[in-house]
Amino acid sequence: MQQLSLFDDIEQPSEREEILALRKELEEQNYNYYVLSAPVMSDREFDEKMHRLEELESRHPELFDPKSPTQHVGSDIPSGNGQTAISDGFEQVQHRYPMLSLANTYSEEEIRDWLRRVYKGLEGQTNVEIVCELKFDGLSISLWYERGRLVRAVTRGDGVRGDDVVQNIRTIPTIPQVLPAPTPDTLPPTFEIRGEVLLPWTNFDRINRQREADEEPLFANPRNAASGTLKLLNPETVRERGLDAYLYYVLGENLPGTTHYERLERARNMGFHISDAIRVCHSVEEVMDYIHYWDEQRKTLPVATDGVVLKVNSLAQQEMLGYTAKTPRWAIAFKFAAEKQLTRLNSVSYQVGRTGAVTPVANMEPILLSGTIVKRATLNNEDFIRSLDLHEGDFVWVEKGGEIIPKITAVEPAKRSADARPIAFIRTCPECGAPLVRTEGEAAWRCPNESGCPPQQKGKIEHFVSRKAMNIDGLGAETIDLFYEKGWLRNIADIYDLRREEIAALPGFGDKSAERLMSGLEESKQVPWSRVLFAMGIRFVGETTAKKLAKAYPSIDLLRAASQEELTQVEDVGEEIAKAIVAHLSNAENLSVIERLRAAGLQMETNETQERLSDSLDGKSIVVSGVFRLHSRDEYKTMIEAHGGKNVSSVSAKTSFILAGENMGPAKLEKASKLGVQILSEDEFLAMIEP
Repeated sequence: MQQLSLFDDIEQPSEREEILALRKELEEQNYNYYVLSAPVMSDREFDEKMHRLEELESRHPELFDPKSPTQHVGSDIPSGNGQTAISDGFEQVQHRYPMLSLANTYSEEEIRDWLRRVYKGLEGQTNVEIVCELKFDGLSISLWYERGRLVRAVTRGDGVRGDDVVQNIRTIPTIPQVLPAPTPDTLPPTFEIRGEVLLPWTNFDRINRQREADEEPLFANPRNAASGTLKLLNPETVRERGLDAYLYYVLGENLPGTTHYERLERARNMGFHISDAIRVCHSVEEVMDYIHYWDEQRKTLPVATDGVVLKVNSLAQQEMLGYTAKTPRWAIAFKFAAEKQLTRLNSVSYQVGRTGAVTPVANMEPILLSGTIVKRATLNNEDFIRSLDLHEGDFVWVEKGGEIIPKITAVEPAKRSADARPIAFIRTCPECGAPLVRTEGEAAWRCPNESGCPPQQKGKIEHFVSRKAMNIDGLGAETIDLFYEKGWLRNIADIYDLRREEIAALPGFGDKSAERLMSGLEESKQVPWSRVLFAMGIRFVGETTAKKLAKAYPSIDLLRAASQEELTQVEDVGEEIAKAIVAHLSNAENLSVIERLRAAGLQMETNETQERLSDSLDGKSIVVSGVFRLHSRDEYKTMIEAHGGKNVSSVSAKTSFILAGENMGPAKLEKASKLGVQILSEDEFLAMIEP
């Protein structure tokens, strides 16, 4: 109520309302960006709104609020309050030094203004050097080394606390785990180094191709992909994604060197991944030349960059300039403008995916954008088309999201023909002609003809044979297309009716190819029930959900008998997933396919001898922590489950024991000591489960 009385004294109510609205909107965008890794606003739009809020708050100091987004950095901690000890399964750690954000600009004139403020703040000192670095578009990380070993890797969090993701960071080959012995040219054994975790473009493309094939939402850009990857709880999955990291800032007590650049060179000599693009500049002209050069050359880099960071080189001058509430005065980021081109929309075509989702695609006059020819861009769904007010023959502005994915961002109405008609989303399937359906609450239109629509049929087969499902060698997309054209494949059960002699007689195949495929089919009959369930392609049932369902329902018959309400009792299975499972297993055609798969010899129930080795750990809750010599963390977790135990992520009074490797988290060790929880080594654990 007191705050409202302050508002009443403002002469312009519209500014009061704008302050409130901007604070709410920017906090929501911070949550989307840092926590969900799914921003819905461009960086430039966010920055412009933030600058507007700063301007309004400076005019109304009586409305100061320490919780305003102008007073703190965005947080990747889901709770956002810094009070909990565990965030999404990760231990929260307080930063030794606050992890601030950078002031940023898109204007070269504002860079000149910043340089003038730097000179003024240094009270006329003329020996000012500016270090220019590329601004990598990834996830900020702080690496802690003690006695020459990596002990923690902490995300920025809210700038005060962050998540310790060290087990995931250990999967990045460019980050040293153990440092060489210190010399006069290196850093001491204990210090902190900060940088950016990134996903290289080649790996980003590979992951998105797989996600597209699996009909999972695509990552919008490498930054979102890197952020989402770093918060996964399975380090092996993180390793498969192929993250990288560039380091750019060293902190600690009694560090050698008097400049920022000198410390980075010492870090480089110790094996840290420091960018080769760093340059020490001595004038405004040199700074501007650097910005202009990399605005063009960044397109040739293996990772995404979105600007240039300028830092005062002298550490003494940095200390003299100091900090604001959320940014250092001695550094600023210049952000590159997104490259965009205007081109004509020629037509809209429609693609049908494995689950029947229909995606509109814009076919455009080819343009050169960020070094590649672009002539197609996704239009997402009907709502997106309507939001653009897209008409036939429109001229559209195209950008590359994260410098990779082409996207239409706006229409140029002034160039629209007077008789142009709005784009009308189709209502029948472009492949099979079935009337499309749209479920309430969903954005996508779908083709319901699962068993008779060619893209859906072939997509389900491709999913079934994929590596994480049945892993059948010799059945790629082109082979599936060929077998489909010949009428040999219409559903996943048809795979097991393929005949060796017919395949061998095809041009380009022969006996060896046919034999390899037949061997793959036989080997797939040993794939465990959880993967068979995933391979069936039930909507919303991914790899992890399939494992949890298979554990709760150890056979297809038990799963079929489960009600929708019973299914929702399984971890991570909500109402929509349960509804999809019941619908799939109630469909007569799907049941026929399942019975044919059973008859072919597939594992339709849990193989106790294969998946449950003993009861030696029955009823025990076990924490796995540290780095191991003999097996990976995931392998140990699999062993625990195979012997009846339960994996848990945090130490509590209910924890039976901790399986500890090297560099076990100090917080877990301290808590185990307080609670009297037993700690076992690898050798002790392996002896425990030996028959």
